Amino acid sequence: MKRIRSVPVRVTMRRLLVVGATGLVGSKLVKFAPNYGYEALSTHNARHPEDSKSFKLDITDGEATRMLLEEVKPEVIVNTAALHNVDYCETHQEEAHRVNVEGTANLADTASKLGSRFIYVSTDYVFDGRTGHYSESDVPNPLHYYARTKVEGEAVASKVPSYAIARPSVIYGWNPLEATGIPSSSGKTVNFAMYVLDKFGKNETVKAVNDQFSSPTFADNMAEAVLRIASFDGSGIFHTAGRSCISRYEFALKIAEVFNYPTTLVQPVSSKDFKQAAERPKNSCLSVDDTERELGVRFLTAEEGLREMKSQGGTNDPTHSIGSR
Repeated sequence: MKRIRSVPVRVTMRRLLVVGATGLVGSKLVKFAPNYGYEALSTHNARHPEDSKSFKLDITDGEATRMLLEEVKPEVIVNTAALHNVDYCETHQEEAHRVNVEGTANLADTASKLGSRFIYVSTDYVFDGRTGHYSESDVPNPLHYYARTKVEGEAVASKVPSYAIARPSVIYGWNPLEATGIPSSSGKTVNFAMYVLDKFGKNETVKAVNDQFSSPTFADNMAEAVLRIASFDGSGIFHTAGRSCISRYEFALKIAEVFNYPTTLVQPVSSKDFKQAAERPKNSCLSVDDTERELGVRFLTAEEGLREMKSQGGTNDPTHSIGSR
């Protein structure tokens, strides 16, 4: 009997470039991408990830951006890079516009020329917060400069032939790079959950506003939704947020309950008690029904997301996949 020799088959994975890979969502995208058939390449600016496939890039440098994208030739580009600090953007508007709008345009222009799919990570802050439970078809009405730059960024992204806009809200989860203390070029320090847990660990009181509502979004859950969007046939806006609509005070209480800290460490305060350069929406909660139906993904409530976060034990395990149905 003739023996048939098996020949290994090389499966070519599609290239996905994550712009801003040291941020919370960016780092999750890089880790989960292979599970969705993508070879993840990434860029960083101020902080360097533990990844040899990461390139240093300042997206405000149009020529450098063009050259890198033409070299990498990604099928999909996900832009998570931005100046996220709302108050900083309010007082540094020229810089915010340069990064959030012009930087996005540099990426989008080359994405169009290469025929790449372009996914732009936006924010719930594009809405004014007067009604809440916003759907993808609701018209943005930003209250502050950061949100205005994100609305402009959405407009830029939508000019790419194959585009998608993902809107999260109060993203949280484990990110070891945030814990290093190395400054991020985004202007953010640590996400709300890590900040609260750090305070609890020191037995310090957390003051949290009880009159502003949002949809806390577990980063792992969002990243997996974005990776589904990457393969989705069609362009448009997707709300990729958690299912809960709660205040920061209620969220801090849930963090205490899930991680077994005394709820007495959480103190409710009014937003009027905080000195902030930029006005925040009162209720920027997002409806995720349409996105769940389109992508076949299930977004988690705040409690579910926190329990998943707790189960990771402070790790960033790329094999731990959640939120699918």
